[in-house]
Amino acid sequence: MKKSTTIGAIVFLGIIIGIVGLYAFLSGKSRDRNMDVSMTEVQRVLSRDLQNNYPPTVKEVVKFFAEIQKCIYNEECTEEDIEQLGRKTRELYDAELLEANSEADNLLLLKAEVAAFREEERKILSATVASSANVDTFSQDGYEFARIYCTYTVMEKGKSGMERMVYLLRRDENRRWKIYGWDRAENVSLEEN
Repeated sequence: MKKSTTIGAIVFLGIIIGIVGLYAFLSGKSRDRNMDVSMTEVQRVLSRDLQNNYPPTVKEVVKFFAEIQKCIYNEECTEEDIEQLGRKTRELYDAELLEANSEADNLLLLKAEVAAFREEERKILSATVASSANVDTFSQDGYEFARIYCTYTVMEKGKSGMERMVYLLRRDENRRWKIYGWDRAENVSLEEN
C-alpha cells in the first residue's frame, strides 16, 4: 500500500470518527434539553440541591421560597408532592423556626392550608421580591438579620389582589440566610429592631 493511500485512509477514518462523535454529542444535548422541557415546575423545584446550591442572597432565598409556594398552592400536587415541597421549604428555615414547628405539625398545617386555598379558588399569579438594595439589615443579640418585602398577586374567585409580606431572615453559622419568620406587611413596624 502506498504511503499516500495510508495517510488518506487514516484521515478519512478520523473524519468518520469525528462525525460520529459530533452526532453523539449533539443528540445527547437535545435529549438533555428534552428532559428539561418535560420536567414539571414541581420536579424542577424539588431537584434543586440546597446543600450545594443554596441561594446566596436574602433576595434569592425569598425568591426560591416564593417559587416553592407557587408550586404548593398552584400546581396539581399529590399529597406526596406537598410533603416533599414542605420539606424543601424547611431547608430554608432558621434552626429556631424548625425547632418551634415540628415537621409533622408543619406538614399537617400545610395540607390544611392547601385544601383551604383550593376551596377558596385562590391562585398565586406572581411573586415579586424587593430589590437587594431594599434589604433592611441589622444586628441584634449577636446575630445578623435582614428584612425584605415580597408582594404576591393572588387571584381569588376571578378577582386579583395584592398581599404584601415581610420576611425576616437570620444568617446562620455557615453564613447562609435562613428564614426566621414572616408576617403581613401591615402587621410589621420597621422601628422594631
